[in-house]
Parts: sequence; C-alpha cells; structure tokens
Amino acid sequence: MIQRTPTRIEARSADNDTRSWQQLLAGAVTTPEALLTRLDLDPRHWLDGAQEGHRLFPVRVPEPYLNRMGRGNPEDPLLRQVLPLTEEGWQAEGYVSDPLQEAEATETTGLIRKYRSRALLMVTGQCAINCRYCFRRHFPYDEHRLSPADRDQVISTLSQDTRINEVIFSGGDPLVANDRLLGAWAEAIAAIPHIRRLRIHTRLPVVIPQRVCDSLLSWLSATPLQTVMVLHINHPAELDRSTREAFDRLRAAGVTLLNQSVILKGVNDNASILGELSEALFESGVLPYYLHAFDPVAGAHHFDVSDERARQLVRTLLAELPGFLVPRLVREVPGKAGKTPIDLFA
Repeated sequence: MIQRTPTRIEARSADNDTRSWQQLLAGAVTTPEALLTRLDLDPRHWLDGAQEGHRLFPVRVPEPYLNRMGRGNPEDPLLRQVLPLTEEGWQAEGYVSDPLQEAEATETTGLIRKYRSRALLMVTGQCAINCRYCFRRHFPYDEHRLSPADRDQVISTLSQDTRINEVIFSGGDPLVANDRLLGAWAEAIAAIPHIRRLRIHTRLPVVIPQRVCDSLLSWLSATPLQTVMVLHINHPAELDRSTREAFDRLRAAGVTLLNQSVILKGVNDNASILGELSEALFESGVLPYYLHAFDPVAGAHHFDVSDERARQLVRTLLAELPGFLVPRLVREVPGKAGKTPIDLFA
C-alpha cells in the first residue's frame, strides 16, 4: 500500500533567496569537494569516487536544489541524482554514448527529427544541473551550436515540412537561454502556419524556481502557440513552496504543465515514493505524464531498474491512484514512430 506524506511539499520549502536566476545559475556548485562539504559528507569516503565521476561528466548543482537535500545523508534521493561515483567509469555491456541514436536523426544543425509531426530544437547545450543518468551526457553539443545562418536554416526546414505541427525546445535545458532569444524563436515559429504547439522540456523551474521571472512569462503569454511545459521531477522532495509558486505563475500565463520522470534505482524505485510524487505534482498543478524506463547510457548503469520491477511499481500505482495520476510507463526505442508503452501485464 502507498504511504503518503501530505506535508512534505510544505516541509521542504526553499530559502528566501533574492538573487536572480542568472546569479543562482552562475553560483552553482561545480566541484565534488564543494558538494561534499556543503552536505557534511566525509571526503575520505566519497571524494575519490566523486572526482573520478566528475572527470567523466562535470558536477553542476544550483543552490536552490542543493538546499532541499538532507545533510549528512549519502542516500538522499536528490543527492543521488547529482553525486558522481566510481561506477560511472565501469564498462557495462549494452550501455552506449548515444542510446537513442540521435546522431542519425539530426536533420540540420540544431534540429532533430525523430517523429513525423514533431521537431526537436537544440536551443542550447547548457544545463542548470548535471543529472548523472542523463541520456545526453555524451552528446556533442558543440556540433549543434546555432549560428544565425543555422537559425535561418532551421526556420526554413520547419516551414517547408507541413507535417510538423509541434516544435520542442530542448537542449541542454532551453531555459538556460535568455528570454530575448527564446522569445525571438517563439515568434519566428509562430509565424509558420502549420505549427500549432510549442513544447518546452526543462528542469529549470524545479532546480532554480526563480527562472520563472517576468521576462519569461512575458513571451510565453504573448505567443499565439499552445504552450506545453514538460518538467522533469523524479522525487517528491524536489518540490517545495517555491516550485509550486513558479508553477502557479506558469499556469496563469496559459502554460499546460506535464511531468516526466525516469525510474531510477535508489531514487524512486518504490511505489510509495512514486505515488507521493503523483499526488504532490497534482496538488501543484502538474499532471503526471511519462515514467520512462531507463535509457542505457554509458556511465549510468547503476541507476537501471528492470522492466519487471517497473511493471510491478506501476501496477501498484494503478491499484492505489486514480488513472489520471498514473504516468504511462514507456521506453524510447530508436526508429519508432513515438514512445513505446511497456505492457504492464506481460
């Protein structure tokens, strides 16, 4: 049975930091030593492994997210998502640098076409936080840096293919880009008659809620496109009063909020946690959308959860929650026309 903690979202409130989102982004923790020190973890036990993982994929953790972690607890579910470990250097069969074969789906610089009606725009290669399980941790972002000529080519490509009705801002994290640039992209895309929707995949309103600022809301409110923001939240402890206030502002600007999670060993491979997350999301105005099976990216095999375990968890959720709070268990299979649902009763 799912055990819920209804006060968690209030108990994990962020501090009253008055710095801008840009200042918070610039001030993110970027070394294993600083991360361990801030969380009162013994460097004699953790530092060597953290430094080894850091060399493969750098540490980046912004302050508001760091403040939600428990001190002195190496098993904290938020810390586990960002703490580099020795295991990241181990070789595991079947774990590769490009698990979704995105290199083969690149149509032009910065534009990835995996699906018929949607196009994914790599707005930036930067992220606000480096999640250790990221399926793009090896992605060649330098090859997708958009020059003015590349931007013109992207708009031309989108304009010529009338099958495309939705553009997805991705990255990196697209909200790391400034609002002048994002607003210009939105305006150019909205001028293409066959494009109806703008989807934004982002973790920033969660890891730095201050990113939901007036300039962001201004261009979001102004676009005639239907706008969907897909957040990425894996654990209820990632939510607090500041994130809920950010979500409220986004919804007031007409943005539909969805959430996708990745099932991660030691983070959320537990029905009670997933049930609590769905309840907390809905209380915050966010609808659970996808629960992703793990993408086999090199360096992150220690997060993997078997499909059978994932099925068991979702079957428990179905028995305990209303259907609209149960995210769809899916896997992204390269070359398929869309996400592939995982049969819960196979």
